[in-house]
Amino acid sequence: MADYSKQNLLQLIKRIGVYLSTKVSKILNIQDVRSFWAIAGLAVAVIFTWRALRSPNGSQRRQPKRRSPSHNNENSLPSGVSSSSQDSRTQNATDEFFQPANATLGQIVRQRLSDGRKVTCRLLGVILEENTPEELQNQATVRLSVLEVLSEITKYSDLYLMERVVDDESEERVLTALENAGVFTTGGLVKEKVLFCSTENGRMSFVRQLEPDWHIDSNPEITSQLARFIRQQIHISTKSERTASSNVFNSTSLEQFFGGV
Repeated sequence: MADYSKQNLLQLIKRIGVYLSTKVSKILNIQDVRSFWAIAGLAVAVIFTWRALRSPNGSQRRQPKRRSPSHNNENSLPSGVSSSSQDSRTQNATDEFFQPANATLGQIVRQRLSDGRKVTCRLLGVILEENTPEELQNQATVRLSVLEVLSEITKYSDLYLMERVVDDESEERVLTALENAGVFTTGGLVKEKVLFCSTENGRMSFVRQLEPDWHIDSNPEITSQLARFIRQQIHISTKSERTASSNVFNSTSLEQFFGGV
């Protein structure tokens, strides 16, 4: 997981470089002394941020053994979201440093996904109220609270939805529910990007073939098995179960992951 930490740190340095370049160019144009001191203050903040990103391993050695290393992660994430990854702290520090004070939902979604260009997501337990394929034989209900987040994800990423079903009627029932909820009329999602299969292995195969930057799932076994192949994942569960992988975030809902909206 050291590679992820290095990548995140390099990404932070690049973004800081672009930001400073823009500010310096503005100073040269307007010759504003106050702006110069603002840049100086920002440079100091950058140095302290860089030092903070380098220190998690050393600081943890001074902590009592009984203290959970994931405790600090949970404090830096929205309520209901946790991660056991030290690399996620680097990403969280990056997000907090660059996130505007009054960020819109679209800005939060884009920043939390780290500009990930492709996202895969299961339907049961995340987009739908139902939790098992058997329930889809009777009904399919879209969670209205997730629609706004879903729409924002499709604006920035190539989104694929997928689910295991037991019959063709269930497949049609899901597509109709998504259409009635307006999923196909807002954002960039089309019916061709809603995939169905008959086994969980088939669903894992979809994810691996698509090679997404992020995968969202509610099955801890699937999440654990995909952790070796997918850069980042979000595990959705209202239960106490947690996926203890370094590149997996745990949240009670998709909308909770993006700041409790």
